[in-house]
Amino acid sequence: MTTTGPTRMRTEIGQQPEALRRTIDGLLPRRPEIAALARESRQVLFIARGSSDNAAVYGRYLVESHAGRLGTLAAPSIATAYGRRLDLSGVLAVAISQSGKTEEIVETLDWAAGCGARTVAITNGASSPLAEAAEVALVTDAGEELAVPATKTYTTQLAALAVLGLGLGPGEGADADDLRRVPDEVGRLIALTEASEELPAIAAELAEVQGAVVSGRGIAFGTALELALKIKEACYLHAMGLSYADLLHGPIAVVDDRTPALLVAAESGPTLQGTIALAHRVRGAGARAYGVGGGRGLAEACSRSLPGPSLPEWVAPLGLIVPGQILVERLARELGVDPDVPRGLNKVTQTD
Repeated sequence: MTTTGPTRMRTEIGQQPEALRRTIDGLLPRRPEIAALARESRQVLFIARGSSDNAAVYGRYLVESHAGRLGTLAAPSIATAYGRRLDLSGVLAVAISQSGKTEEIVETLDWAAGCGARTVAITNGASSPLAEAAEVALVTDAGEELAVPATKTYTTQLAALAVLGLGLGPGEGADADDLRRVPDEVGRLIALTEASEELPAIAAELAEVQGAVVSGRGIAFGTALELALKIKEACYLHAMGLSYADLLHGPIAVVDDRTPALLVAAESGPTLQGTIALAHRVRGAGARAYGVGGGRGLAEACSRSLPGPSLPEWVAPLGLIVPGQILVERLARELGVDPDVPRGLNKVTQTD
């Protein structure tokens, strides 16, 4: 791949601090609307595909660990293919789509409303069909995203989900001031990652393998899934995104000197020590372990590492994915792939 300047993907990664600031400032005042819906619901059903589905995984862990509500991921085919009617009374259905134009997601949200659910949309499309279908539309302010891999639309979705979690409250250990810190911290993290001597080294080493395992747990699990997706779609490498609990139940056998592991974690929280232990186990098996975040403990346990955000665990994923995005863009160029237009993909994906 020949480039004469930054890729669109890299430019849009750099736009995330301001996109996050606009989104957070715009959505925090909407908490009373969310709270009103929360009073009529017991649990949350997330409806999404692709990167938005990985954002939904963060949303699920957030509402369960901090808002004290059951969160589940929808299977849209129950609505669109099987046409089954379910009792969704007491359910808050949250549909997530960067464009708001994916017909399957709009149809599933309409189905949920028809089954008795209250509805919320999270989308970057203010006048999109999804925004119009929902009772409350939390519209992100990412601006136009031109590269096919989602970067700023993904992190602003996470910001909207963080606001959702605050609105569903009372949040245990969650504070709006933590969320307001995110844009500056993401800006700092972009600069730190770009200046890291480990970045080109990790990219060069990953360019020599056919695939990798990407693992995290708890609130960081969605980040692991999103990083694995980015590696697959932008670099054409095999990447398996797994909770480290699932990884230890058998698939760890694939980790060897030709299949490294990328391990993601917040710098604090109940899953950090398990991630550090996994890094030691991976290296003990003769494989390379690359850390993203996790503070000094994970960095020391890994072969190489990239910095993570200095944020509380509940908002850490908003920054934790950013070094991974930068690594993927660097790795794609290392492999001669244009990350802006991955083969076989479009910005808006329609499914049957």
